[in-house]
Amino acid sequence: MKALENIGLNALRRIDPEVAHGLALKALNTGLGPRSGPVTSTRLRTHIAGLDLPNPVGLAAGFDKNATALGALSKTGFGFLEVGAATPRAQPGNPKPRLFRLAQDQAAINRFGFNNDGMDTIANRLANRPPHAVIGLNLGANKDSTDKAADFATVLTTCGPHVDFATVNVSSPNTEKLRDLQGKAALAALLAGVMEAREALANPIPVFLKIAPDLNDEEINDVAEVANTSGIAAIIATNTTLDRDGLHGPHKAEMGGLSGQPLFEKSTRVLAQLAGLTSLPIIGVGGVGSAAQAYQKIRAGASAVQLYTALVYGGISLAGEIAQGLDDLLRRDGFAHVADAVGSGRSDWT
Repeated sequence: MKALENIGLNALRRIDPEVAHGLALKALNTGLGPRSGPVTSTRLRTHIAGLDLPNPVGLAAGFDKNATALGALSKTGFGFLEVGAATPRAQPGNPKPRLFRLAQDQAAINRFGFNNDGMDTIANRLANRPPHAVIGLNLGANKDSTDKAADFATVLTTCGPHVDFATVNVSSPNTEKLRDLQGKAALAALLAGVMEAREALANPIPVFLKIAPDLNDEEINDVAEVANTSGIAAIIATNTTLDRDGLHGPHKAEMGGLSGQPLFEKSTRVLAQLAGLTSLPIIGVGGVGSAAQAYQKIRAGASAVQLYTALVYGGISLAGEIAQGLDDLLRRDGFAHVADAVGSGRSDWT
């Protein structure tokens, strides 16, 4: 399967990256890709925010924006999936081209702008989700909304009954003024509205908060203070960065959010800093492309990790490879459970 996957990856990298992404989803839905289900073991089983995961390696939001490949993705090695972002109304996003590969850096820049089919269509797909997978939804706001904070609660009310967790995404750099909602007062008000919508659900689900990597120390402290008192269940650290230091190739100056390997150190330092400011579980995202990097995130303070951009270069089977490699690293270092390793190397990052 890996040899066939490599052939497919080489072919996809020769065409427009957004077209390639669409073809990859179609390939998964036709049965190509891993089908043995999540890798798991006693060491890898993870309990986070009330959710029981077979392993702590998750799919980050953005890969399956419209929840069109839930069945296929649930058969891969991921321990949990996050789809979206979904906005109240369908929107086309920003003009194309809006996705760029930086192959030399094992990275990507995107400025999608929350292109999606809208919450009603996505909710209908989520209603027919695989029953045993752990699936969450990234909540977004419409670009032209006059009340972006209210959009998050609206999407949660519509889609919440069909998912296991929801993520408030105030950290995308591609929707104007969205990152302004990470300010202390604005974030507190936004989360209060989302938590009110959560409590109105027949089955209130855990709510996560996804933050940017470009916050300064004071801003990180403010986020932690609000998070600690808001009732949210976890923090996802981090989204893409606006930093462009050290990049290579013709697309290095494109506007949008940078993801992939160049983000690893920056995002890991943010999560390590957060881990010293909150007892909430943290999901580490940004530059995870190997078991060693997943392990570093966990030792820095993450209870679980997510990846997306690395799949462009390593294929969908990478999820299972990382989970298995993580199990091997935990065993090597004498950890009986992944939770025992969380934060064990945080001092390396602070």
